[in-house]
Amino acid sequence: MTIVQNTLTMHLLDPRPLATLQHAFRLSMRRLYADLCRELRADHVDLARELRLPTGFLNSLRSAFPLESYSNWKVVGWIEALNDLVYLLDLCQQLKMEHDRSEFVAQLFDECQEKFFEHGYFDDLFPRGRPQARGLETRLFALCRRLAGELTQESLWLDPGLAVTWMRRQKKGRWEVPGSVKDHFEKAELPETISTGLVGAWCQAPHEMRQVLSQSSGAVAFHVESSGISMNVGRNVSPIWSGWGKTAQWQWAYRDPVVAVQGERDPVTVGPTLAYGKHRQPRKVLPTDQRQVERITCAWETIRLAWPEGHDVLALLSSRIIPLKAKGVVSFSYRHRPGLSFINCFDRDNLDLIDDLIHENSHHHLNLLLRKQVMYRGDHNQQIFYSPWRRSLRPLRGILHATFTFTMGALLFQRLSAWGAGRGGSAKWKQAGLSPRDLQRARFRCLEEVESVRYSLLDLQYADERLGWLTSAGRTLVQELAEAITHVERISRRFRQVVEQSSFGPALRRHVRALHRARHNYGLIRTNQS
Repeated sequence: MTIVQNTLTMHLLDPRPLATLQHAFRLSMRRLYADLCRELRADHVDLARELRLPTGFLNSLRSAFPLESYSNWKVVGWIEALNDLVYLLDLCQQLKMEHDRSEFVAQLFDECQEKFFEHGYFDDLFPRGRPQARGLETRLFALCRRLAGELTQESLWLDPGLAVTWMRRQKKGRWEVPGSVKDHFEKAELPETISTGLVGAWCQAPHEMRQVLSQSSGAVAFHVESSGISMNVGRNVSPIWSGWGKTAQWQWAYRDPVVAVQGERDPVTVGPTLAYGKHRQPRKVLPTDQRQVERITCAWETIRLAWPEGHDVLALLSSRIIPLKAKGVVSFSYRHRPGLSFINCFDRDNLDLIDDLIHENSHHHLNLLLRKQVMYRGDHNQQIFYSPWRRSLRPLRGILHATFTFTMGALLFQRLSAWGAGRGGSAKWKQAGLSPRDLQRARFRCLEEVESVRYSLLDLQYADERLGWLTSAGRTLVQELAEAITHVERISRRFRQVVEQSSFGPALRRHVRALHRARHNYGLIRTNQS
């Protein structure tokens, strides 16, 4: 092992400092949750009451969550949504007191373009795509009402026993929570079901209630009482969970999470399949075929055997996989849901599945680093850097994410190539569900990513040295990525000629020429003029 590889393993692929960062992240999320509960009680009592937001119950949950849950994709997503709601409630108050609304709306328009680039709230506030002041107060409050309803419903099912116990202590007769049991695309939840707990368990409505729901709008009301929780649809009542003392029982059919990998700490679970329609938009959520679970298990095991260091980071940061059935849609993940990866299992083969697991985990990896340290100054949303992967102009954060994740991809393909060509490699390769052509393609992908990462590293160095946009932490990360890709490049020279003479040779040469053209069209001099 070379010195470069030792350095890389220490800084990027050693799970010990990442585990320390994850612990710090949990503490920060717990503090954030406490601050949000305090702010709701201190600054937004009237608005929270109008939105029927149960501030007392939310505050009681703080002591119920173990520290480990504060890095869970579900809990973090829920807290981040609460953080968004508090921010929007602040805006409601500011808007009512603002004398110059046009200036306020113009500033909000610019801020929301950067702040809500993942959530889609921008479209709720500015549906016409311009800073329209008329009707903003109504749109803003409608968004707050929707978020408050979703947060309240989800809070019930993190642990239904907590909601029932809280009702008992408050000595209240009944708490009615309007809600919905339609399918949920961002969390990949099946229709007519309730997701419960933190690792992917769920329960399904009885057959007769599903028939009622099929003839309704999907709106329901949950009734929380001191003895349990039920769901009402019109005059139809269906008990869901009941509990008293140490006994608790699900009245709906309860389903354990589907486990793909039994990890040392928590299992890696597979959720329902998110199916897309013709226009690349989510259409419905479906049960996942067991064959896809087995493919994920096999891909995970292949990474463990071929690249132990990468597997250790994968096992630390990825906890739930959502299969995508979406032609032409690439795998993705959300910054505010760490550990949750949406993986296209239907439009991609086994080698792609291995790649996508590492790619999305690398987004989780960088997001964790970015939560700890500021790596660039300001958001710099200007799309002035050419992305070799999207073949379009992207902002600095997009280039940083791409360079990081595809450096990890280059490392993966280099290690897969060595594993598949080593002693007993042919048998191991076949057992992993990979073909001889996949070995050629892994080598090609390694070389392709080296070229692309080299291109973007020049832009990141330019952003640092000429524009002054990177911090010292960002500069250090870029240097480590440069060391990593140099290491991969050195090893990949052994098979470059083989790839150039194979059926992948023309594609590699086209890729190199395309990067040369992009540098001519969007290069550093032109970036400076932008």
